[in-house]
This record gives sequence, C-alpha cells and structure tokens, in this order.
Amino acid sequence: MRLYLVRHADAAPGEPDELRPLTSRGRQQARDLGARLAARGVVGATVLSSPLLRARETAEEIARALGTTPETDERLAPGATATGVRAAVTERGENVVAVGHQPDCSRVAAELTAGPEPSFPKAGLVVIELPGLRSGR
Repeated sequence: MRLYLVRHADAAPGEPDELRPLTSRGRQQARDLGARLAARGVVGATVLSSPLLRARETAEEIARALGTTPETDERLAPGATATGVRAAVTERGENVVAVGHQPDCSRVAAELTAGPEPSFPKAGLVVIELPGLRSGR
C-alpha cells in the first residue's frame, strides 16, 4: 500500500490549540495539495486525519479533490507514532492519505522508511511504500 503522509496546512495562532483553524493561505495550500494528489491518480483514496481542527480542515480540502470523505483517527493526534499510523492505515485501501502534525510526521516517516527524518513544511508530503500491509478494500 502507498501512504501519503501529510503535515497539516498553515493554521492561525491561538488557544485552545486543538481548535486552531486553517488560515486562508492554509486552505489554499490544502486545495493545491489535493489537486496535486488528484493529478497523480490518487482519486478515491482513504483520507484520515488527526482530530485537531487544522488537520481536519486540511483533510477536508484534500478529500474534496480526491472525491472522498475524510475520517478522523485519534492515532494521528499530536504524539502519533509509527506503530499507531501503521495500525490506522492497515486495511484501508491501496492509497491512504494521513494528515498529522510535526514533529510526529518527520519521526513517523523516518521510522517507516528506516531513513533520516525528512523536512515537513506546512502542507508537506512524503510518500511511503508499506509493503506487506493488506489493502483491505
């Protein structure tokens, strides 16, 4: 299966942290990322998101471009681990987009690829092949 690991787009500052919305720039970043994924043929992919508002809003824009509906998953909340992400995406289809947070995205990508921690700008993306995971759907 192919995992598209995404850091949420640009969010407004404020409190409480879990209710910070995307900025207009962040919404555009998420729309652009969704369009890029659709152009790559990722249409219909499962889209999972952290329950925090900025991640959910990022996932909504991506899912709209892919013709699907996003779902939240607590395993993608801040503090996410490679084990949790792997469990969240197992049996979810051939292509899964997972929207999370930093520094988790870098750490998860490094562990899943056995490589260095990649840079993850806002609305950043790393594509990870996860052989051996059942696609399920």
